[in-house]
Amino acid sequence: MDLARHLRQFLVVAEELHFGRAAQRLHIAQPPLSQAVQRLERELGVALFDRSRRQVALTVAGRLLAAEAPGLLAAEERVRLVMRKVADGEIGTLRAGVPPETPAVTLQALLAGMADRAPGLDVDLHELTSAEQVRMLAEARLDVGLVHHPVDLADGLRAGPVVGVRLGVVLPRTSALARLRELDLADLAGHDLAMFPRATAPGWYDEILDACRRHGFDPRRVRHARNPDFLLGLVLGRQCVAFEPESTARREARVAWRPIAGAVLERRTSAVWPDRSPHPAAPAFGALAAAILTGPEPVRHLVGEARPWAVVYDPPSAAVDHQAGGQAGEDGR
Repeated sequence: MDLARHLRQFLVVAEELHFGRAAQRLHIAQPPLSQAVQRLERELGVALFDRSRRQVALTVAGRLLAAEAPGLLAAEERVRLVMRKVADGEIGTLRAGVPPETPAVTLQALLAGMADRAPGLDVDLHELTSAEQVRMLAEARLDVGLVHHPVDLADGLRAGPVVGVRLGVVLPRTSALARLRELDLADLAGHDLAMFPRATAPGWYDEILDACRRHGFDPRRVRHARNPDFLLGLVLGRQCVAFEPESTARREARVAWRPIAGAVLERRTSAVWPDRSPHPAAPAFGALAAAILTGPEPVRHLVGEARPWAVVYDPPSAAVDHQAGGQAGEDGR
């Protein structure tokens, strides 16, 4: 039986103490209303109205129910409201994975954007590699993740829009190669390469090395770094090169970033979430992440801040100007 509907009908009869007037208020005929009250009485095992007199009166049980029913109906409405918000992804917890190298400005934009869309939703971020995210998504220990392509997705996982971010060469600012406007991969011959461990994202790791060899760069040695700061330390201390977005180079004033001729390396990232019974907020998280990763303009718009690294970043055009003026790549700063 629909207990909430029967309780609402009971309350109208309890207020009117007249089945005819109550039926008019409820816009139903009197016989169905009388039958509904009788079903409620049978369900509860008590008489709610005293019908022995000419006037309808509440019994003791009826008076108690009339006092309790409004609270029960309000609680039922709260439960329905909460469940609707859960179904719409507006409240609860979203377990989201992000790559370890994700910049702070991107994390801030993700959290701020999700807070705008669903203020009651707790976004629980986990720093995980692509391989770890795919495994945890398949095991239902994660609701959504940001992974690097190419990636082997387990059955039952769906990928959102893929966003490409151009990679360039990160190298010491004192390197002779920093004098150039852009670099061919073959220009890096003889250098070590610093990059993430293969287990982090096997498909993407292999794609990078394949592209290097196709374009004339076979690294003497591949040195592994799990986080951007360690990677930059290898670039500075070991005279390695690395392939990263501009944002990584902006962390350290002593390194330079130069684009690769032909833009042969592009890091492709997308959100991934379960195909069946996904968290309602997972697609929204994926769409927001794609918008943020598209470029610096969406990030600045979401975060509302100017970039803090402008005073220490020497763009490629500046290096060319120094070279044209008879200076080496290093400008003495």
